[in-house]
Amino acid sequence: MTTPTPDEPHPAVPYGTPDAPRIAVRGEARLEVDPEIARIGITVASRGKDRRTALDDLTRRNTTVLDLIKTYGDTVEHLETGSFSINPELKEHGRGERIHAYHGRVRITAELTDFTALGELTTRLADQELTRVDGPWWALRPDSPAHRQARQHAVKEAVQRAREYAEALGTTLAALVELADIGAENAEPYPVAGSGRMRSASFAAEDTAAALDLEPQRQRVYAQVNARFTMTPPRL
Repeated sequence: MTTPTPDEPHPAVPYGTPDAPRIAVRGEARLEVDPEIARIGITVASRGKDRRTALDDLTRRNTTVLDLIKTYGDTVEHLETGSFSINPELKEHGRGERIHAYHGRVRITAELTDFTALGELTTRLADQELTRVDGPWWALRPDSPAHRQARQHAVKEAVQRAREYAEALGTTLAALVELADIGAENAEPYPVAGSGRMRSASFAAEDTAAALDLEPQRQRVYAQVNARFTMTPPRL
């Protein structure tokens, strides 16, 4: 086996040596930032004595809700229909399976970026006939700069912590050996949907309720890294 000459690079080893002691630290960052988007869930319902009546009413109300949401233009960043159903309601009493009525339901999700418009839209939707509104659920975009900022803060904190350990030994850091991302983001789960408002009748324009004043919920962003450094051998 040959011994490396002074001009040749020494092979890396997975542990520290007296000539190149190692420091292993963890860097963490916790930020609180304003949300970037808000999601609301809209459930449109209908009821009719026969299937066709329930379906026609559901189609009409669904179109009304979608048209209302689309009037907010680019404020609505995402709009989608999640589920649709028409179910028969059987009579509780009497012999045989006799249908009492049909119930229709369609689920819509809207994602908005303008929170002032969100309060107005939420109120107008809640005033629609047989319409329930759930939310809002506040969130950051997956590519939000806040995630990058948290990761950078975690790295800086790891370097600072390692530097403080080295200074406590009267020496300095020499080189970065490893930087491991062990979970940069800790995504906040959506809260469980609370009860919305279901109204059985529509309102005239002059009777429309005032827009809700919604206060955005601050978002917590978490980042964590492991880092290993070598340092100049201290004099102990």
